[in-house]
This record gives sequence, C-alpha cells and structure tokens, in this order.
Amino acid sequence: MFGMLRCLWDYRGFVISSIGNEFAARFARSRLGGLWMIIHPLSQVAIYALILSNVLAAKLPGIDNKYAYALYLMAGMLAWNLFSEIISRCLTLFIEQGNLMKKMLFPRITLPVIVMGSALLNNLLLFIAMLVVFALLGQTPNLQMVWLLPLTLAVVALAMGIGLILGVLNVFVRDIGQVVPILLQIWFWFTPVVYPVTIIPEELKSAVNANPMYSIVSAYHDILVYGKVPDLQQVTITVLVAIGLMLLGLFMFRRAAPEMVDAL
Repeated sequence: MFGMLRCLWDYRGFVISSIGNEFAARFARSRLGGLWMIIHPLSQVAIYALILSNVLAAKLPGIDNKYAYALYLMAGMLAWNLFSEIISRCLTLFIEQGNLMKKMLFPRITLPVIVMGSALLNNLLLFIAMLVVFALLGQTPNLQMVWLLPLTLAVVALAMGIGLILGVLNVFVRDIGQVVPILLQIWFWFTPVVYPVTIIPEELKSAVNANPMYSIVSAYHDILVYGKVPDLQQVTITVLVAIGLMLLGLFMFRRAAPEMVDAL
C-alpha cells in the first residue's frame, strides 16, 4: 500500500498532466468544450423531471418548493453520476490501455487514479452548475454542504473498489464487460434517485437498505434538498464497506498486474 502511494507521489506530474490532456482531448473539436459534461446530466435531469414530476412531486414531503422534484433529481444524480462513471471507465480501463501497459514502464496504479481524477473534475463542474440551477430555482446553499466532501470520498472509495475488481476480472473474463452495464442500470433503478424512498413497499425496504448507494444518495438528498445533517450511522456502514472493497480491489490489482499484461 505504501509502495503504491510512493509511486503515485513520484509520478504525480504524469497523473496531473494526463488528467489535463484527457480533458482537453475529449473536447478539442467541440465548440462548447467542457460544457457538454454539464449539459448531458442536466438534460437527463430535465427529461426525468418533465416526465415524472407530475406523478411524484406531490409525494416529496418536507420540501417547500414547486421545483422540489427537479432539486431531488439533481441531488441524486450528482452522487450517482460520479459512482457510475468511475465504475464504467475502470471496467474497460486495462483493456483500453493494454498497449501502453506492455510498451511503457510506469506504475500501473496511476491508470485508475487518472480515471478517478478525471471523474472528480467532471463532478466538480457538475456541482458548480447545479448550485447555479439551485439558486435559480430558489434553493440557497447551506452550511450542511460541507458534508459533501467526506461523502464524495466515500463514493470514490466505493466506486474505485468495485471498478478495480471488475476491471481486473474483465481482462480475463470479457463477458463481465457486457454484463456490468446492465447491472448498473438495474442498480440505478434500485436506488432512490428518481423516486422517493417513501413509495417503496415495506417488504422491499430491507433490500433497499442493503444497497450501499442508498445511504449515500439519501445523504445527498438530506444535505442539498432538505438542508439537514445526513444519517451518520447509515453513512458510516457504507464507508466501512467502501474501504473494504477498495482494499480488496487494490489487493487484486497488485496481485494480477503481471498476469494482466500477459493476458492483454
């Protein structure tokens, strides 16, 4: 573990420049550039809000705002987009960078860290845009937003752990790359992002509570929509699960790195 951290520090310039180059290359020929990273998720929120707000807006207790459902959606999507982006990119990361891994000598751990940094940059831009939209809709920032920093770290740890495990397995069993996007879609609808948890039948709530993203998304809703401190007990359990998965992912990555190069 400490060896990985030392390598990351030694190659910090490579990581930072790679994040910057990736950001620039993605939108090099685009007129709107990085704005597309904000437009896509916000347009998704607008579509969900237009289609579902008439059905669900009346079932959002405790929100005194006629745009309550749009606020609820944006808060949930902020957490979910970061989570799903890291997993989706880590899933195919080692396959896509196979030639680089075989031709160049560098710490392999820098690859998922570059993905993490890029995803965090995207999430930061989306958060800034979301604050502007919240202000236009009459929802002012609150001091509870400080809690978003540790929550973001929890999302990153959870996503990186799952992403590393799946990314390593996908090198050896390519079917995983086909199955995971489907499972992520199921996971998305199994998480109260586009609907309030109050509409879930009682017999299903125990299953929802076992979903680690449920506590994270609920915490984002509590902070950004309701302006209150999240349920720290639920979040703590998720943080412990995230740390465990991240350590497992790092262990698998370290053990499988030489074999991955051969398999690629």
